[in-house]
Amino acid sequence: LYNTTRWSLEKTSDGEVSWAFPGPYCCGLHLQAKDTAAPPLRKIISVASITVGAQFVWALQLSLLTPYVQLLGVPHKWSAIIWLNGPISGMLVQPIVGYYSDRCTSRFGRRRPFIASGAAFYAFAVFLIGYAADIGYKMGDKLEQTPRVRAIAIFALGLCILDVARDTLQGPCRAFLADLAAVDAKRTLAANAFYSFFMAVGNVLGYAAGSYTNLHIMFPFAMTNACDTYCANLKSCFLLSIILLLIVTLTSLWYVKDKQWSPTPVNPDEEKTLSDDPSFGEIFGVFKVMERPMWMLLIVTALNWIAWFPFLFLDTDWMGREVYGGSSEGDDRMKKLDNQGVHSGALGLMFNSIVVGFMSLGVDWIGRKVGGAKRLWGIVNFILAIGLVMTVLVTKLAADYRKTAGPYAEPSPGIRAGALSLFAVLGIPLAITFSIPFALASSTISSSSGAGQGILNVAIVIPQMIVSVGGGPFDALFGGGNLPAFCDTRHLLYGGQRVTPDASSYNNVIPVSLTLRTTGHQQYPVI
Repeated sequence: LYNTTRWSLEKTSDGEVSWAFPGPYCCGLHLQAKDTAAPPLRKIISVASITVGAQFVWALQLSLLTPYVQLLGVPHKWSAIIWLNGPISGMLVQPIVGYYSDRCTSRFGRRRPFIASGAAFYAFAVFLIGYAADIGYKMGDKLEQTPRVRAIAIFALGLCILDVARDTLQGPCRAFLADLAAVDAKRTLAANAFYSFFMAVGNVLGYAAGSYTNLHIMFPFAMTNACDTYCANLKSCFLLSIILLLIVTLTSLWYVKDKQWSPTPVNPDEEKTLSDDPSFGEIFGVFKVMERPMWMLLIVTALNWIAWFPFLFLDTDWMGREVYGGSSEGDDRMKKLDNQGVHSGALGLMFNSIVVGFMSLGVDWIGRKVGGAKRLWGIVNFILAIGLVMTVLVTKLAADYRKTAGPYAEPSPGIRAGALSLFAVLGIPLAITFSIPFALASSTISSSSGAGQGILNVAIVIPQMIVSVGGGPFDALFGGGNLPAFCDTRHLLYGGQRVTPDASSYNNVIPVSLTLRTTGHQQYPVI
């Protein structure tokens, strides 16, 4: 070029850098180069904060919805079926959203349209769930009628939309954080740490709201002819969740810009490869070549979640039924006891989330102290097994107390403290379950961490479907309640022999957890 010593450089507002080379024989050559400067950390924190609203709703779903669906007239043995839609949505919606989010060419960016859509779906779904009883009543449900068929239908529709909303929002939110962190390992770790932190914050806020029995006073319109005190509290919690989610989502999407994505031209061979859906194809392709260590990891993870899901789904119901001795199908005093137990269970889940949050910060340090991540996972599995056994002890103590104090007596302070302590202690193995299996999956299939996470997700989804479909009938087979699901007969040993426990007694029942023994580079399951 002639006279190229005269040039100018300008950084535009959208992050692009433009060089201009003017000259008498050159009209001007403009080269575009992407600014590699990482966005400030406050933008990563802002995007991570979106999960506060989503986890607030999830905490309410875990703590209040199982008792609520029984209030609408669904029998206890079928109440866990409401969780079946979650794994189905995760297997279908999540890969599709991830695929199209990666290829979105909207002027608002790749991630923001999906996050905004997910938040809108959240708000609509939560409205349907909270107002299911009122809408069903307007459509013809009778107050004395059980089950309330129309209310249950509205509730089920809202729950389906809620599961789709979760997969539509949280996947692109994590991807947005990865985009902001770029390839910087430290910023990626920081982004995940902030995401986990805000998950814990959302859980604590949600469980705290669920444990407060007079929240409906803030929303006087919540209590109606079709919606009693428990229903009004649940409705008020969900209204708060809508407000919180919309505030954090709209603020973050306005503050953090997501640049428009343009596909890079590729040759035909590469184009064919990129056009395939990697979410399904890559994951199922890994199954064909998966070696023994990964199979062992999947088996242990699946058995872990078979132990976890009954407790996660039914813990507040256990507090209401077994610890407080209430029933959503009994007289007013029994319903009051059940309501108190459910809110007490939500308080226990808040303690559980606090322990999970603090424990998550120390997983790496504790793992080094005990001799590695796999050994730590094995240790906390024993804590999980002991914790599930202790539910039997707490239940028996509460039942014995009611024999002397009367059937309508609340549990003694000691029994209540023991139950709440159990929630807190189980936060230790839950924090490990949330972290170590995923790290092992990424390291075991080192060539594709995404595929490792994907196939591990299958080991979580299938147990959730098993528990959702079989947990209630399994409980009913052994006389009702929640203990049979907590102490699954497939994992019971007595005196070294496999037995089926008597329906009237759960003494000497020990849930067995499966841990990993490492020999060299091989992992073997050990009971």
